[in-house]
Amino acid sequence: MGIPLRDLAAEHGPLRAELTEAIARVVESGQFIGGPELAAFESELAAASGAARAVGVSSGTDAILVALMALGVGPGDEVVTTPFTFFATAGAVARLGAVPVFADIDPVTLNLDPVRAAGAVTPRTRAVIPVHLYGRLAELPAVDVPIVEDAAQSIGTGPPKGAAATLSFFPSKNLGAMGDAGAVLTSDAALADRVALLRSHGARPKYHHLEIGGNFRLDALQAAILRVKLPHLVRWTDARRAAAARYRELFAAAGLDAVALPPDSPEHVYHQFVVRAERRDALRQRLTTADIATEVYYPEPLHLQPCFAHLGYRPGALPHAEAACRDSLAIPLYPQIEPSAQARIVDVIAAFYRAA
Repeated sequence: MGIPLRDLAAEHGPLRAELTEAIARVVESGQFIGGPELAAFESELAAASGAARAVGVSSGTDAILVALMALGVGPGDEVVTTPFTFFATAGAVARLGAVPVFADIDPVTLNLDPVRAAGAVTPRTRAVIPVHLYGRLAELPAVDVPIVEDAAQSIGTGPPKGAAATLSFFPSKNLGAMGDAGAVLTSDAALADRVALLRSHGARPKYHHLEIGGNFRLDALQAAILRVKLPHLVRWTDARRAAAARYRELFAAAGLDAVALPPDSPEHVYHQFVVRAERRDALRQRLTTADIATEVYYPEPLHLQPCFAHLGYRPGALPHAEAACRDSLAIPLYPQIEPSAQARIVDVIAAFYRAA
């Protein structure tokens, strides 16, 4: 499209030589699973994140899954989480035979409401998973069970505040691999050790299985690629924040009452810039016609997904999440976005509402 939602070519272009060298280094080593690239990336990621340990895994989804496994979550347990997020958050809970319990979101931040989350805790609850949606830190609930932060969209916001934080390095993330990859951050040495055990079939040493784990290993190729990109994360985050501030100035100048901007906060890393817009779907179509990419994160709340029908939620049960699904719209934001592109986006949005 004329203005993409994210421009990976612009990100990778200046790093092409380093990325090519890193890939060649792994190919020449012949060590594609584990090894020095993974160990080095885990050490560098922990230092950059302020966590005591980082354990690389195969995806952001598997990071949530193995973190819950390491905490002992299993069949019949309850895990409280948000209905307004990507499916993997609740899907990982269900894959363990546990029960996702959905609490509504805060209507302003769109993150899990900490008071409602705490109120959903029962004697069967074994964990709470807040999601730092769009890169904005969620307020953690005051609970007596482990908190696993889904930080897939919020790398760069500091160390985990709960038992662990899970990261995704899906290519479109603020720190993206060239394929699936993820990590678990924690300052609990015993928990990190258990995650590391479970990611490789619970084997220690090889062929001696202490527990039943899974194949959740991070490839050496992805670790090497992420090592090239990690030193640029702070600069990219600063550029995202600058672009978000520019949007605020442009929208303020346009004086649009029909568009609500995301609330700002100092730690926000702006994985997405998501507005809440009247006549969202018609606006999206207008932007598409103007060659401007958009996306809806997310069009259907998790508590109303067909696979969770057995949980008994009905439309209207979690009204703030359902409302956000109807009017939220992500517009282009990435470190390399040009101010002129942002000005055009706001001009098209302003023209749409003025013509109504």
